[in-house]
Amino acid sequence: MWGLKRIGFQWVRNLPGIHCSGPKEANVVKNKDTFRWLLVLFLFCSVSTSLGVSAAGIRKLNRTESLAYYQNRYLVKTPDDKLVDNQGNGYEKLYGVRNFRAVLNGVVYRGGANNDYNKYKIRANHNPLPPEAFPNLCKEGFGTAVYLYPTNYDKAPKITTCKSSMDQSTQKLTYLQLSPHVKDSDARAVLTMIYKKITTDSDYSPIYLHCWNGWHASGLISAFTLRQFCDFSAEQAVKYWDRNTDGANKASYHESLRQKIRAFKPDPSLRIDASIKSRICPTAKGF
Repeated sequence: MWGLKRIGFQWVRNLPGIHCSGPKEANVVKNKDTFRWLLVLFLFCSVSTSLGVSAAGIRKLNRTESLAYYQNRYLVKTPDDKLVDNQGNGYEKLYGVRNFRAVLNGVVYRGGANNDYNKYKIRANHNPLPPEAFPNLCKEGFGTAVYLYPTNYDKAPKITTCKSSMDQSTQKLTYLQLSPHVKDSDARAVLTMIYKKITTDSDYSPIYLHCWNGWHASGLISAFTLRQFCDFSAEQAVKYWDRNTDGANKASYHESLRQKIRAFKPDPSLRIDASIKSRICPTAKGF
């Protein structure tokens, strides 16, 4: 079917007087052939949309394919493994992030912003993602990045568009700011976003949650995520948070973050079924 749909599009695209620029959109040039082919175009674009095919002839990955793609692309075996290290090195296509780890592999990733060690331009650590991180995340197929502190968010781009390295389709990265360590409503917003991505969204592009270093605020919302979707106990989630601070967990205020993790109550309305858990959740053993 894929080959036939692609050939079919090439045929329709070359018809006189018609150009299909989107799955539900047609630009029509008035000439004697226009009305002859308008119905054909409408039917083709509508059927392509229902089958997940763009007007450029590119089929979107379904959920199973997307999970497999990212789990094979980002070979992180445990919640502790890093694809990108503390100085921002390890996976050049994601340059601009730090301490990049999987939370729900194929769906949610966490880390920091590489401002301290940036090979292009060093700036203060307390900043959003550096400029090169936005197109890099976009090209890797990320649809959403969430900055977990408000500092200088107003100076960062909110929308980045690019060509996906996966299939050369047009990709959009949306940059949001939410502070789950301060607002329970923001924690709920992030968890709801993840839930929709897992269960209902037709767009399966992964989410990147980041703070400055990839340790504390990103660890907190990741611990909430594991408690909500992967049945981590309170103490398992606290151990997860501690282990993924790379030893930067000795300040007195860090205990307040541990208490937030212990106090977190999973929301029954955001539960996912066991078959999905088995594909995206890390094992809680060892925590």
